[in-house]
Amino acid sequence: MTDPAPDTETATATETRTATGRDAVHDADTLRERALASLTTARARTTLLTTCVEDPDLSAQHSPLMSPLVWDLAHIGNQEELWLLRTVAGREAMRPEIDGLYDAFEHPRSERPSLPLLPPDEARRYAAEVRGRALDVLESADFHGTRLTEAGFAFGMIAQHEQQHDETMLITHQLRRGPQALTAPDPDPAPLLTGPSEVLVPGGPFTMGTSEEPWALDNERPAHPREVPPFFIDTTPVTNGAYQAFIDDGGYDDARWWTKDGWAHVRRNSLHAPLFWRRDGKQWLRRRFGVTEVVPPDEPVLHVCWYEADAYARWAGRRLPTEAEWEKAARYDPATGGSTRYPWGDADPAPEHANLGQRHLRPAPAGSYPAGQSPLGVRQLIGDVWEWTASDFLPYPGFRAFPYKEYSEVFFGPEYKVLRGGSFAVDPVACRGTFRNWDLPIRRQIFSGFRTARSGVV
Repeated sequence: MTDPAPDTETATATETRTATGRDAVHDADTLRERALASLTTARARTTLLTTCVEDPDLSAQHSPLMSPLVWDLAHIGNQEELWLLRTVAGREAMRPEIDGLYDAFEHPRSERPSLPLLPPDEARRYAAEVRGRALDVLESADFHGTRLTEAGFAFGMIAQHEQQHDETMLITHQLRRGPQALTAPDPDPAPLLTGPSEVLVPGGPFTMGTSEEPWALDNERPAHPREVPPFFIDTTPVTNGAYQAFIDDGGYDDARWWTKDGWAHVRRNSLHAPLFWRRDGKQWLRRRFGVTEVVPPDEPVLHVCWYEADAYARWAGRRLPTEAEWEKAARYDPATGGSTRYPWGDADPAPEHANLGQRHLRPAPAGSYPAGQSPLGVRQLIGDVWEWTASDFLPYPGFRAFPYKEYSEVFFGPEYKVLRGGSFAVDPVACRGTFRNWDLPIRRQIFSGFRTARSGVV
């Protein structure tokens, strides 16, 4: 495995430089501390998700859509070994015979339970041994010389990878049947939102993507100018209460609101409400991490697929925002004309900004986190729920696959739709204003919601 040439990309439009951007990345001690904190936080979460249930639950497949939890655990260790020990440090493989078992492209999720996977105790030992050696590598790492090591990218990539699998494991916990295994405090109640229900985002150019964020992944790069006509976007994500009005109006029984493929999907799978919802008399209930509760009307709607989001938007006389519109609403600062890292500015996320990191096990009520709103007044763009956009997952102009094409490039095309913003299950290390997620338009087990938009006046 060879490392590509050092990164020579440059921003093509104004992009804010920050304390975690290229102006500060040459401080080795700061980089080491950041990498250590990110890796440690990820491993603590992995440990929680793989110790809160008994070993038989780790080895079971709770849905054909997901891997057994024990596969994710060993896969996390295997990827860390491949990149930090073998590629960065040039060390001999610890267990080359298991590489194929934990290659996500070699075996689909539905087949993984039949593989000779490491049992839970052995998977834990393997991941722990890899981590111990990786921390030794980090202690003496040189953060210059190649694109993979520059600014500690490889360590940031692995921390993000583990957190992404932690979110995947949390999805598996939601799909798992049985008693409650995870607990967390609820978000604080939101103050009554008295402002407008939508915000006008002015037309004109802005900088989309990044060439400065040191741990940004390949599909976020490079920064480039994008022209967006004026548009209105919802101040908050669409709520359960608003979505229930769509259901009550017969939205799932009216082909007018659905694309051809969406209507076929609804009919074929008898969809009538978001995943995990069921009607009990005149009220809707939902199952959430082993607990059955009344659907809270003021929370952003969760576990809807792209087809459902698109149909709701049509029913409401609106549409889903494009990916460029979403990012402009989240990053554009009209006072400076520049793009910030997050809606609230360039500072790393703090608890007052957004619902992230599995701090809670549900979205916060719509209107929460006023400290995290954009300069234009759009709230909850980061955290709570992944937001479907109208856009296909495509490369930016000047895209280059790095460090392997299987992360992004093989998924580009009209089959996948882009989601933005992150959810309550996303860690801050794997979430920023430029971060791009994608999935098939039928997927509902993910922590997905949406907000709507409409074209504005010129």
